[in-house]
Amino acid sequence: MINAIRKEEVDKDYLLKLQYPTHLWLEKEIKSVANVARSDISDFLELAAAIPIRPEVEEFPLEEANKALVELKEAKIRGAKVLRMM
Repeated sequence: MINAIRKEEVDKDYLLKLQYPTHLWLEKEIKSVANVARSDISDFLELAAAIPIRPEVEEFPLEEANKALVELKEAKIRGAKVLRMM
């Protein structure tokens, strides 16, 4: 997943009202890059495919959400943990 937050004048009022703990799902760590343009994302995806960059993902069924949270709490994590809703 790529999360690119654009920062343009038309977005300024909305961005200033963001409450990170509430609006971003109680994330414990937020990393962002300011002033990302659509072309930056396109260029990155092209480069990532050429390298190739392969993310490490561990899926958990929703019923094992507590297990995934414990592993996050205990720093037993490599890559991303994803809850499968189906």
